[in-house]
Amino acid sequence: MSRLSDHGGTIFAVARSLGVAPEQITDFSASINPLGISSAVRLAITGSLDRLVHYPDSNHDRLKHALAAYHRLAPENFTIGNGSTELIYHIPLLLTAGTALLISPSFSEYASSLALHGWQVGRLVLEAARGFAVDLEQLERRLVAGVDLLVLCNPGSPSGTLHPPEVIARIAELCRITGTFLLLDEAFMDFTEQASAKHLLAGYERTIILRSMTKFFGIPGLRLGYAISCPSLAEQLDLPGGPWRVNTLALEAGVAALEDVDHNRDTRVYVEHEREVLFGELSRIPWLRPYPSTTNYLLVEITGGMTARQLKELLLTQLILIRDCANFEGLSDHFFRVAVRTKEENQRLLGCLTSVQMMY
Repeated sequence: MSRLSDHGGTIFAVARSLGVAPEQITDFSASINPLGISSAVRLAITGSLDRLVHYPDSNHDRLKHALAAYHRLAPENFTIGNGSTELIYHIPLLLTAGTALLISPSFSEYASSLALHGWQVGRLVLEAARGFAVDLEQLERRLVAGVDLLVLCNPGSPSGTLHPPEVIARIAELCRITGTFLLLDEAFMDFTEQASAKHLLAGYERTIILRSMTKFFGIPGLRLGYAISCPSLAEQLDLPGGPWRVNTLALEAGVAALEDVDHNRDTRVYVEHEREVLFGELSRIPWLRPYPSTTNYLLVEITGGMTARQLKELLLTQLILIRDCANFEGLSDHFFRVAVRTKEENQRLLGCLTSVQMMY
């Protein structure tokens, strides 16, 4: 299987295969802010073009201070990366290779990174029938048996399930007791920021929280992400990437995005409303079962008629791209994911799905 098939957002490859321009495809496979890039970010990018004659700030000072204000933490708690995925590949370098446990279904790059660095990878698979909730007793047994690194995404990807703060606190305590390093990926937490574990865990010496600026802030093409940890870990995590790995335009865009309070508020309100509308309409299609989400995407199960791959191919004839989730550990070939896009785009998707229903 090619790496392109492991993720959503492969719009350029799909467009080439269909012989159309990328702009002709409505991409529901990548969960990006439906309101797009804020005007403040656009101004910051264009206003920084003359700075490209200089090397980027390898200390990332302005962005760290902007993050500190946004999260109410210290600048020393942050490590900036060329996307959070870069940091996923650097984190194993901080630890001696051992046994990792991934709470699945989850982002495929965790396993790829760990395997590359010689780790043994096990999985604790969450069940759709239980709402993708973590069985804390089962997790405790696995940790007590011996796990060096636990990886958990909250909210879940691709489930959208939010593990409540008390569950995360209990998991963190289990990791402390068993000596397990905790990697908590909060890539989609900006959509429900009040549930973040950042203030609970930022001081822990064996915990890293990952955050992305791709999804909520709508700038995946710039590659920008960061980690939250205690200062000593933040400093260690900064070393593998070397200097100048984050470009000037990304750094300036990141500061502007964090400071655009109005756009960020509007994004949360818009996504919450459109997500609820889309969930309700999908629930009315008899052969679909959407799962509740706190993010800008919905995981959907096909309960009859076809596989997700077949549905994807049918929708591509209408230039609509969805995410086939068959390659996620713990999900069957009847699961797919759709982003929450604009009202008009969501209605177009629903219309196409209704047409498919008539065919079956």
